[in-house]
Amino acid sequence: MSRVSLAVRPIGAAEHLAFLRAQRSVNFLQTPAWGRVKTEWRSESLGWYDGGRLVGAGLVLHRAVPRLERYTLAYLPWGPVIDWTGEIGAWLDPLAAYLEAHGAFAIRLAPPVRTNSWTAAQVKEGVADPDSTRLTQLPGRADPVGARVTSRLEDAGWLPRSPEDGFGAGQPQFTFELPLTGQTEDDLLRGMNQLWRRNIRKAAKEGVEVTVGADLKAFHDLYVHTAERDRFTPRPLRYFETMVAAMSAEDPERIRLYLAHHRGDLVAAAILVRVGAHAWYAYGASSTEKREVRGSNACQWAMIRDALAAGCDVYDLRGITPTLDVDDPHVGLVQFKVGVGGQAVRYAGEWDLPLRPMVYRAFDLYLRRRGSRRRRARA
Repeated sequence: MSRVSLAVRPIGAAEHLAFLRAQRSVNFLQTPAWGRVKTEWRSESLGWYDGGRLVGAGLVLHRAVPRLERYTLAYLPWGPVIDWTGEIGAWLDPLAAYLEAHGAFAIRLAPPVRTNSWTAAQVKEGVADPDSTRLTQLPGRADPVGARVTSRLEDAGWLPRSPEDGFGAGQPQFTFELPLTGQTEDDLLRGMNQLWRRNIRKAAKEGVEVTVGADLKAFHDLYVHTAERDRFTPRPLRYFETMVAAMSAEDPERIRLYLAHHRGDLVAAAILVRVGAHAWYAYGASSTEKREVRGSNACQWAMIRDALAAGCDVYDLRGITPTLDVDDPHVGLVQFKVGVGGQAVRYAGEWDLPLRPMVYRAFDLYLRRRGSRRRRARA
């Protein structure tokens, strides 16, 4: 595709959604509905045109600079939806030109391309090896598309933003994914470790019932309980109400709430999001009491089975840190997700392109100072 043939201009939500529906898989953070969820950002849909044909699309979230409201950071989480296997300058140059002309001081994007992956067996061996402390120390499998994309971004002046632990201000660089293509339920169970299979059987034996429901208040109460126990800051109920309303309006099958009950008590809950052939475990919650009935495992197994039945290619358990160090508190999450089988995946991460360097530096300093204040507040 010629570099000069592509033009970027705004598109309506209906046109944007129609383009996404023609794709095999798109991250839910690139749907028009996500712009309605992120109410603290201003959103717009952009399209790439080759002549009169729409060939790419992106959801852009704009955030203004404090005290310089006419300038915005233009953020495309897990996007844009373009052909990343081709010459990326043909796609990103017109994007930069459009956004700079409309007041952006920088662009931040997270290409949905993999750079490396490691099997569950490799991760398990790495955790058991005292000489291995990070995923990136393991051989794994490199993806040539991801390597080429990151090299081209760096050559074009884009700046990598992903920190060592893989979690920045935006999206995680490392995820854990369970491939579903060509699998049966029995195949998936065989791919899990013994503990996961035992816990799934335990939940069934104890009479845990998992249903798809709509009681967001019950989910949120359990989610707040989980946040207090695990020491993270919970999102308000209103956030989840907005999320469910926006996504359901766009597609009735886009988002589901799973509730696991044991003898009338809610013991676990989870939210599943699906776009095309990709399903995500988006949020989860569990009770401290009755943990022995394994409601969380029952929820996960129900979501995996439903994703498989829907014809999904992958069930995505989302972010992990790349640690293999048994003394790192984050390694427990890695071990939990590794238990389902599948693979750990490293993506290209988030990248910034400063369009107005002075404003960008001021914004970066503001973020650093705010992060420092938050760390002091937590200490």
